[in-house]
Amino acid sequence: MSAVLTDTATVTPPGRVLLRRQRVRPGKVLLSVLGLVLALVWVFPVYWMMLSAVTPDAILGSVTPSFLPWNFTLSNLESVLTDSGFLNALGMSLMVTGLTIVLVLAFAFFAALAISRWRFRGRKSFILTVLFIQMLPAEGLFIAQYQMMSSLGLLNQVIGISALYVAMLIPFTVWMLRGFVAGVPIELEEAAMVDGLSRPRAFLRITFPLLAPGLIASGVYAFLQAWNEFTTALVILPAESAQTLPIWLRSFLSASANRGINWAEVMAASTLIAVPVIVFFLFVQGRMTSGLVSGAVKG
Repeated sequence: MSAVLTDTATVTPPGRVLLRRQRVRPGKVLLSVLGLVLALVWVFPVYWMMLSAVTPDAILGSVTPSFLPWNFTLSNLESVLTDSGFLNALGMSLMVTGLTIVLVLAFAFFAALAISRWRFRGRKSFILTVLFIQMLPAEGLFIAQYQMMSSLGLLNQVIGISALYVAMLIPFTVWMLRGFVAGVPIELEEAAMVDGLSRPRAFLRITFPLLAPGLIASGVYAFLQAWNEFTTALVILPAESAQTLPIWLRSFLSASANRGINWAEVMAASTLIAVPVIVFFLFVQGRMTSGLVSGAVKG
């Protein structure tokens, strides 16, 4: 394919305007169009979920679909928000997710720091064990997890399901944070110690700010996994009063035997479940790169 030529104006210092030929590559244009199409394919399910959340169920089930909110309504969202089951599940999910994030980041950070900064006996075995645990299928542990939580009296408890989430997320989080810790040269701490800082203060003032993007990225991963997890919560939280949001969403299917599935309310509930994820990401995304340069200079 031949390149397309376009004219662009260039202003020279004396004020003369010159025309310059700029080559527009067809391959680059095709890649841009392909990227736009893929972005639309990815965005459409999210748009359809949000559109269905504000569309009456009778119209949503019609043969002819409507891709614009011509019949906008908030009744579906109001119905979900006034459901006591949704509010209870929301509180349960917030407590479980918050506790999981704090514990995962604390344990994984110190483990990643240890295997990246110090050489000790059994270090390689520990790293291989972490990798091996990550490869274990979660479904194969359900019976043992249920019996363990039942014997400890932690079924339908925040601490019980949070402990399992922490154990599930720590291996991958350790590997993620290990890369961030290893990427920060230890010479920065040594230079700060030469300037008079102690090792703990050098770490807190120099190295720790540089690890902030890694901690935030790991926190986002832990948040998404704990917030959306379904199968483990289904086993460990059998009581209706202790359901998390993904488990509560299943109640629409159990009610379908009598009155059918209200897809408009299902989409409204799914939209509300996605809102905390969007808010959390918007809150932390600006801080994911803020620590890349902070802390590199003492003072």
